Amino acid sequence: MADPLDFTQKHTVLVVDDTPENLQLMHGLLKDLYTVKVANSGDRALKIATVLPLPDLILLDIMMPGMDGYEVCRRLKADPVTTDIPVIFLTARTEVEDEQKGFDAGCVDYITKPISPPIVLARVKTHVMLKSARDFLKDQAAFMEEEIERRVRARGG
Repeated sequence: MADPLDFTQKHTVLVVDDTPENLQLMHGLLKDLYTVKVANSGDRALKIATVLPLPDLILLDIMMPGMDGYEVCRRLKADPVTTDIPVIFLTARTEVEDEQKGFDAGCVDYITKPISPPIVLARVKTHVMLKSARDFLKDQAAFMEEEIERRVRARGG
């Protein structure tokens, strides 16, 4: 596993949108700062999300043919492999009900189109850093548990 606090390595962002122009736009915006993977459908996104290195963040469109973004997000959150990957909806849907439905499905943020590049970059950076911190703390907690068990066994307990 990559060191979550090594900010010299590029984190991975998966962009999911059925519109090629949107995929190109987001790839161009993010490619200098992140390793960018793209998917043009919900099914493809679910497959790519489980390929190592796992994405550190997923930018997900809602309105896609076949499986919509809400369903993709619910499936990501239901899968133990992808449940901890933060999802940001990136969508033209601007109604409060749509936003609430996104949070109910498990997203961590909601950005409406047309996007503002500085806002997208700031939110991506924030959520990648938060995930890195969570991963670091989870690794530290697991290490401490193992260390405690080792010491208890060493004492014959």
